[in-house]
Amino acid sequence: MVVVEGPEGPPPDRFRTAVKRSIASGMALISRLAGLVMVAAVVVLIATGNLFSPSWLVIALQVAAVALALWARLAFAPGQFAASPSPRGEGAGVIRRGPYRLIRHPMYAAALVLIWATVLSHPSLLCLLVGAAVTIVVMPRILDEERRLRGRYPEYADYARSTKALVPFVL
Repeated sequence: MVVVEGPEGPPPDRFRTAVKRSIASGMALISRLAGLVMVAAVVVLIATGNLFSPSWLVIALQVAAVALALWARLAFAPGQFAASPSPRGEGAGVIRRGPYRLIRHPMYAAALVLIWATVLSHPSLLCLLVGAAVTIVVMPRILDEERRLRGRYPEYADYARSTKALVPFVL
């Protein structure tokens, strides 16, 4: 097969482009579903009486998770926060204040801490499935968000190299 190059260079590899689009579409769908799964998980845990625990350690972890989520939300300028991974509003850009100085995804970290503290305090198949479901949908959402932010903000790559995704100094 002979490949003829035009003034723009070689023709694009259509198969590779189609695969990349398909993967991106799948990740975007999972990303959209992640928010619903996280809300459903909390509803299921409340409805089954599993969200709250008498353990002071679990309560401390859950309070810390809620505090982290609130701190992360407060790091956004007015009108800048959106449920989608594309920041908006005046001055939108890579946020490096508040908990974003330490980790790139403090809200997801908070959700995972809240859910897994609950799972560990109420060991059951249902709680384990809820924790697994939240983790399974959060990870692709993080990857999708990272992909979008890297595409929109060139400085995001430097930010990603200098901060961890979920656990400061570890992960």
